[in-house]
Amino acid sequence: MLVTTMEMLKEARKNHYGVGAFNVENLEFVMAILAAAEETKSPVIMQTTPGTIKSAGLDYFYGIVSAAAARASVPVALHLDHGDGFDRCMQAMKTGYTSVMIDGSHVPFEENIAVTAPVARVGRALGIPVEAELGKVGGKEDDGPLVEGENPYTDPDEALEFVERTGCTSLAIGVGTAHGIYHGTPHVQQDVVRAIAAKIDIPLVLHGTSGVPDEQVAEAIKNGISKVNYATELRQAYTKGFMAYMAENPDNFDPKKPAKQGMAEITKIVKTRMENLGSVGRA
Repeated sequence: MLVTTMEMLKEARKNHYGVGAFNVENLEFVMAILAAAEETKSPVIMQTTPGTIKSAGLDYFYGIVSAAAARASVPVALHLDHGDGFDRCMQAMKTGYTSVMIDGSHVPFEENIAVTAPVARVGRALGIPVEAELGKVGGKEDDGPLVEGENPYTDPDEALEFVERTGCTSLAIGVGTAHGIYHGTPHVQQDVVRAIAAKIDIPLVLHGTSGVPDEQVAEAIKNGISKVNYATELRQAYTKGFMAYMAENPDNFDPKKPAKQGMAEITKIVKTRMENLGSVGRA
């Protein structure tokens, strides 16, 4: 059965490892990610964005992931990534999602608190963890490029006030990462991670991790990150495997065959990420 992210992330924070949160696009993604979690005996979070949900609906993804969790020998959570408003978060909770994110990072500090606090209150009443975001994580999940001169990093003092006033149970922070494909080598501002981790006592979340060097991710976990999100590289891996099969077998018309090769690519990369996160054997 599905579990919440609450105990997963508390254990990760306490024992200084990371839990991988992987965006799922379809049945094949779910099966491939679960295979990696089973092989490594890792807890796993599967998550969907509002954009992905539009392709099928919350109920479809809940059905797929809950079926996978019922078969699993490892803890599986289903998380709404970048929830775009109170209504979306309520719909996800009602559908059966075991964790949600409310993303108010695109509005000023006080408005972000006003957006986040009501979702956190409902989550607390229902026993569903609520992730929030403070600071800027650039890229396609953002509402546009960073304003010139704007500080993209989360302020540690603001983070403390934000958590106290909203009651969120985990916090995604701006430390230099971005969603989508990097042009150049990304750099995680580790001193910001350390400063925020020293201020607040809830798990911290790293977004935009696809393409971030493993050593930087491992250091960020050491410095206080507990949940690590991956999306873009899974899409790239699946497409790479799928297209490679079709290039070698252009007359194939059975979608299961190229999908199998795409799934194998996802499983391989997810296993590598779980090893780097230190979650192997933590299920």
